[in-house]
Amino acid sequence: LYVTADVKAGEAAAKKCAACHSFDKGGANKVGPNLWDVVGGKHAHVASFAYSDVLKKMADAEWSYEELNKFLANPKTYAPGTKMSFAGIKKAEERAQVIAYLRSLSDAPKPLP
Repeated sequence: LYVTADVKAGEAAAKKCAACHSFDKGGANKVGPNLWDVVGGKHAHVASFAYSDVLKKMADAEWSYEELNKFLANPKTYAPGTKMSFAGIKKAEERAQVIAYLRSLSDAPKPLP
């Protein structure tokens, strides 16, 4: 799904995330952390953000394509106790599009799986 994912559709779908996250390089944290260069980054990739305890415990784990897919499908199942109140993205194609968009937010995008 990632190879054929429409980045522009992912950007449009990610607008629902913009209430809590910024996407620009060096952007400020909001209710959630800035998401620039998140794909391939560590779970607690923004040092200045106060992550929930469950994500602090996963701080060194990588946001791989698979991990992002699981998290975006249902954040509360992936990380019980997360502060993120978003219910998740049910459609796999839409999750792939959002992840493809997030992948594009990097000076050196992580290779596709």
